[in-house]
Amino acid sequence: MKIIIIGAGEIGYDLASVLSKEKHDVIVVDREKTCLDKVSENLDVLCYEGNATSAKDLVEAGVKDADILIAVTSIDEVNMIASMMSKRLGADMVIARVRSDELSRPNAPLKSTDLGIDVLIHPEQSAAQEIVRLIKRASASDLINLADGKMQLIGLRIGKNSPLTGKLISEYAQEFPDITFRVTAIGRKGLTIIPSGNLRIQALDQLFILSKTEDIPAIIKTTGKPDIEINRIMVAGGTPIGAMIARILCNEEKKWNIKLIEPDYDTAVELAQELKDVLVLNGNPTDPDLLATEGITDIDAFISVTDDEESNIISCLMAKHLEVKKTVALVSKSDYIPLSQTIGLDAAVNKKSAASNEIHRHVRGGRVISVTALQGIKAEVIELQAAPKSKIVKKPIHQVKFPEGCVVGGILRNDSIEIATGQSQVNANDRVIIFCLPEAIDKVTSLFQ
Repeated sequence: MKIIIIGAGEIGYDLASVLSKEKHDVIVVDREKTCLDKVSENLDVLCYEGNATSAKDLVEAGVKDADILIAVTSIDEVNMIASMMSKRLGADMVIARVRSDELSRPNAPLKSTDLGIDVLIHPEQSAAQEIVRLIKRASASDLINLADGKMQLIGLRIGKNSPLTGKLISEYAQEFPDITFRVTAIGRKGLTIIPSGNLRIQALDQLFILSKTEDIPAIIKTTGKPDIEINRIMVAGGTPIGAMIARILCNEEKKWNIKLIEPDYDTAVELAQELKDVLVLNGNPTDPDLLATEGITDIDAFISVTDDEESNIISCLMAKHLEVKKTVALVSKSDYIPLSQTIGLDAAVNKKSAASNEIHRHVRGGRVISVTALQGIKAEVIELQAAPKSKIVKKPIHQVKFPEGCVVGGILRNDSIEIATGQSQVNANDRVIIFCLPEAIDKVTSLFQ
């Protein structure tokens, strides 16, 4: 496919890297030559220096023949104008990243389709929802909903005193026959492992375990982690993500005790007027005296989502030092994710990876229902639907020639879900959850066509 990416920032670069490796014809458009130089030096893609809001530049970049146009600049208005013009110039599918929720509100006067946008990506909302899920499952470092929420993939750090330390994966499964689960991936000292039954679990391993959603609390107990009760939450930063987190929590049945710290006075006043059930404070969320005054030692969870990722990390480390049970930091650099738990954070969320995952799913299309990159390790979760005449159907899984570096996790058939074994069989139109290394994705996807 011919894919044009407008914006050579972190998301644009990441998408160009992945899509070019998949042998798509990728063209990156940006007005900043320095950004394009980084792309052209490292990736096998074409670059075009031009203005995304100029019809002349879009035509010269080849928008008329584009199968997909992806607008991911840092400015909403540029993405919207570029999308509208590109659609009228002939682009088949238009995907745009828009930070504001103006177009997605129920009573919005303009819809995304009015601007020629086929798929609207809202990374802030995705990040806020992920943080709320992590707060609800306080022992988890990662939590991903799969199969319409019927299954969950949970990331758990194995402590030195965990009862699982030193056990084989097969022994772990045999010890808990009443719980159906699958260890699908392990992060170990910067390496990503798709495990077999004879792999031994080590202290500080990051285990990614797939299970039915109702079995997740039991899974957490098997690792020896305490069942943490979260009631009092402090949010550092009244950014769009911070405000969304507060709104989501206020709409929950459970009544949370929420404090939100925002350094800008006017923003703090606006949030205080909107969020009636939240105590909004005007101050610096990295100020130890302010945190102490506001009772951070009595807080169960500390969430830092300011625009300064270093401040997010530092304030979370301070909170952890003061024995806060759960800390979550928003980071934009993907390199910080694997380091986050090493230095003492419980979880780190990257809103740009949420945008990349959503865009990648639409680019792949076909039988792909979802694609999610696991943070901190080089593995992806793919949810695929089996075509009636595909190679995956009508035979046990152990007879299917899967590429190296992948494992089948679960099968969703109508309303029933099954954790896959070698004897499991995939039927036509079943949805199958697969975990694999990036280099195996194309081969796995072809089995379902």
